[in-house]
Amino acid sequence: MKSNLQFDFLVDKENNTLTIKREFAANRQLIWDCYTKSELLEQWFAPKPFTTKTKSMDFREGGHWLYAMIDPEGNEYWGRMDYIKIRPIDSYTGLDGFCNADGTLNLDLPRAPWDVTFTDKDKNTVVEIIITYNSLTDLETVIQMGMKEGFTISLENLDELLLTLK
Repeated sequence: MKSNLQFDFLVDKENNTLTIKREFAANRQLIWDCYTKSELLEQWFAPKPFTTKTKSMDFREGGHWLYAMIDPEGNEYWGRMDYIKIRPIDSYTGLDGFCNADGTLNLDLPRAPWDVTFTDKDKNTVVEIIITYNSLTDLETVIQMGMKEGFTISLENLDELLLTLK
């Protein structure tokens, strides 16, 4: 779905960061819910043809989301987001990483903090995600894994979901 909504995907190799800024045609509460409720996350948080399933989610400071992205053959790729600070409908920070189905982190793959903010833009909402990696190698690893392409498709999935939720 092509639109005139803002979308920036910025790679800063000096500071080992990705900044993803995306505008959505919906109010902030709805977008917040789409990012923080597993039943909504499962409907958009994987690039097609992958799907997402939640094993557990406890959206609170000190809680986590344990989820898998599943390919069409049924292979599961597990991730874990540990929630650090939450300011309802304004922002949250979390520590994202790859793991197994039990939530044990894979220390061979990058783990990085996400700083996610939600702001109003007229009747729309802008979500800005700043992901800070420990090293340039970690940043380049996720870029090579297809982070930009996968996240772009996932955000388009969210656009489609929003059309059904209004």
